[in-house]
Amino acid sequence: MKKLLLIAVILVASISAHAQTVNDIPVKDIDVDYFMIIGSSNFSGTKMKVQFDFGQSHKFLGTSKNMVLKDENGKPMLLNSMVDALNFVSEFGYKFQTWETERSGDKMYYGILVKKKRN
Repeated sequence: MKKLLLIAVILVASISAHAQTVNDIPVKDIDVDYFMIIGSSNFSGTKMKVQFDFGQSHKFLGTSKNMVLKDENGKPMLLNSMVDALNFVSEFGYKFQTWETERSGDKMYYGILVKKKRN
């Protein structure tokens, strides 16, 4: 029974350690004062793409693959809205600073600047 409990604890710890990541960095380990949540959608609002820019370097010019939030399996995480993204990052100690929107063609772009709560 003790071995089973130990295996369960190790399994849970390993899953938690590789939870949500951005640019292969666990969200809980991103220690910056500010970062931007960037969202885009078409006007129907059926598809929301959310990215996280905390100043990380971009591996390839013109790509934003390293800005995508991924789950513990390395798959892109789906967030329902910008408010969903804001609620997500608040769990990691970030708070809302400012919000901006921009329209380009048939797309809407959203930006939320968040700040780390420091003691």
